[in-house]
Amino acid sequence: MSTPGRGLHGHVLDTLGPAITAGEYPPGSVLRTDELAQHFEVSRSVMREAVRVLESMHLVESRRRVGVTVLPSSEWNVYDPQVIRWRLAGADRPRQLRSLTVLRSAIEPVAAGLAARHATAEHCARLTECALGMVANSRGHRLQAYLVHDMAFHRVILEASGNEMFARLGDVVAEVLSGRTHHDVMFEDPDPAAVTLHVQVAEAVREGDAARAEQLTREITVGALHELDILAP
Repeated sequence: MSTPGRGLHGHVLDTLGPAITAGEYPPGSVLRTDELAQHFEVSRSVMREAVRVLESMHLVESRRRVGVTVLPSSEWNVYDPQVIRWRLAGADRPRQLRSLTVLRSAIEPVAAGLAARHATAEHCARLTECALGMVANSRGHRLQAYLVHDMAFHRVILEASGNEMFARLGDVVAEVLSGRTHHDVMFEDPDPAAVTLHVQVAEAVREGDAARAEQLTREITVGALHELDILAP
């Protein structure tokens, strides 16, 4: 389904992007924009706009007298939220989830430790609010509502770290959490221990206990990897 407001080129992207990331067009494949425009029943200008978006993600490269060439996955912008979403929708989902969760395990504990040192009162209040929202939606199969607070919690941690590079990973982490929920790689209710850990991280950040914030967050990411072993082996 196309995202509202993205128009016809969004419709093309929603089909062509996942097809490229799923390997339906192997690296080196040449895409003829005229043929694609006919296939999708869109104008050439719409097709060119879609190609420009794919180029910005480094999925394809336009060459004069050659056409649009599909690039190898080693060239893709794997941190682009849309590329993450497309890859999680494909058959390679388990490997992608593991790769992204390992990234989280390397970044988020350190970010939580920094947040304990640098978080403002507003950050602490938002973290506590998010943690309580997770608690309030942790039972009764309310995963969608839980997800909203979970994503917000991890965004605040990365932002409160005071490190602009970590903060920019907020969309990446959000896509991982969203993908797990939307593709049913979650238990019907979140692990109660994980919910409690989020509450404790918020407390550790508020108390300025960097070592505890880092350790608790590491336990969260280890738990997430363990869930993948069970739900997406």
